[in-house]
Amino acid sequence: MSIKDLNKLVNALEINLENQALENQAISTSSVGWHIEHSLLTIGLIIDSLKKSNPDNYKWQFSLSKIIVFTTNKIPRGKAKAPKVVLPKETITIEKLKDNFANTKAKINQLNSLNTNNYFEHPFFGKLNLKATIKFLGIHTKHHLEIVNDIVKG
Repeated sequence: MSIKDLNKLVNALEINLENQALENQAISTSSVGWHIEHSLLTIGLIIDSLKKSNPDNYKWQFSLSKIIVFTTNKIPRGKAKAPKVVLPKETITIEKLKDNFANTKAKINQLNSLNTNNYFEHPFFGKLNLKATIKFLGIHTKHHLEIVNDIVKG
């Protein structure tokens, strides 16, 4: 997973802006807009965390769940609950989503300037360095994109 791949996934989410109000309870209790907003919040907050981290404090950590998710490149549906900080809090509108897409894309571009040992502390996987964080963001975004696509298909 590269920064370019992450950008492609964000662009694929953006194509679904017009579907933001769609829901399908058989697939998810949340709307397309919720999944988009959650994905953008997650990317933005994780990149903020990466930028604030001290690369000198990074140390690789073993995590079986990380190995499983990173090997399969999949997050099992319905198995994890998102932390409150990345749950959309406001009413989701196309205008807010457009602003969030612009902010998220700008933040993704900042990844190029970070140290390889800048890190993000994931609640289940432990400390993820820059490369592992980009991979996680790709897996996470793809996970929600698949849900969005399933909701849109009906």
